[in-house]
Formats: sequence, structure tokens, C-alpha cells
Amino acid sequence: MFTGLIEEIGKIRAIKPLGGAMRITVSADNVLEDIKVDDSVALNGVCQTVIAHTADSFDVEAVEETIRKTTFASFRVGMNLNLERAAKLGDRLGGHLVQGHVDCPGRLINIRNESTGKLLTIKIPAEFAGLIVPRGSICINGISLTISDCETDMFTVAVIPHTWKMTTLAEARTGSEVNLEFDIIGKYVQRLNDPYIKNAQTKTGGSGLDKYITQPL
Repeated sequence: MFTGLIEEIGKIRAIKPLGGAMRITVSADNVLEDIKVDDSVALNGVCQTVIAHTADSFDVEAVEETIRKTTFASFRVGMNLNLERAAKLGDRLGGHLVQGHVDCPGRLINIRNESTGKLLTIKIPAEFAGLIVPRGSICINGISLTISDCETDMFTVAVIPHTWKMTTLAEARTGSEVNLEFDIIGKYVQRLNDPYIKNAQTKTGGSGLDKYITQPL
């Protein structure tokens, strides 16, 4: 479990293909302070298991399923990554509950500068639209952010200067793909309501929110 508060920016030192998978060596500093084999580290928001480490790097193996559902296929040697170690029980939860289980990539379609911060608009696959709500939490490349506005297939987040400076967001460009993890609470609520939504749609032939739930959970 993570919080979405990035500890440092690491750099990909090496990538070794393993059939359809890959072994990734990451140069780092802070996250190596107490690292052990089998520890979890989030790379751009993706939970990975440390399989080896040295004084200045650690290795993970990303399997085919991870590569299919994340931006890992675009990883290149020299690329910077947002890094976060797993949270400890008893620590302050400065962001929100993040599993490191990416749901899908999104595409950055607009960056708007404001007097201090920036507004980023990201397009998502339509099937995930029900998991975004105004003022809700979202994890973007491992960063816990708050949704300021949303439409059917896109949402906007506000980024403060400190977050822009201390993460890889400053390297993002219009058209860039980012890893997205939607709020785990929203995902469970949606899953629990699925039978009632489908039942209501079958009976009424409609899809409005007022027709979704036909009986209490």
C-alpha cells in the first residue's frame, strides 16, 4: 500500500528483455536507505517487488500483465521515474490509499499554466468514467492528486509548484501517456452496485443514474 507522495525521482539504468517481460534496473538514493529483497517500490505508480539491489540501484521484474496495463512498454534507459516505498503502519497518510495497481493508461491532452500552479487535463477510456468524481482522489504516475473537474471521458487536476518540481510531471508533454489508478473505494462501490445497475438497465432500457439502483444494498 502506498500514499501517492513521491519520495524521489529515480532513473532507469538498464532494461533486460525477458521474453514478453523485462528486468529493470533503477538508480536511486532515498528509497535505498532500508531496502530489502521482497520489498515493494512503486515505479510511476506501479507496485513492483525488489528482486536485487546494490548500494545505488535496485532491480525489479515486470511481467507481461504489468506491461499490458501500464506505460512500461515505453520505458527506456535514462528515463526518470517517480519512486515511492510502501507505506508503514502508523505513518501519516498524506495522500490517499494507493495500491500501486494501475487500472489503465490515460493521455495528457492539455497543460494550462496559471499564476502559480498548472491544470492538467487527461483523457481516459470511457469504461472508467464512473470512477472519476469532482474533488475525488486519483493517482497519476504514482502521484496522489485531486480531481478538480471531470467530464464523460476526461478529468482535470490542479498541480502545485512543489509537486511539479519534485516529480516527473515537469517532463510531461501534451500527448504523453500516464499510469492511472482510480480510488479503491470508488472501485469497490462500483463493483457492489454492478448487479443493480445491470438489473435496472434490463428492466427499464435506460441508463440514467436515477435508474441504477432498484433496491438497497
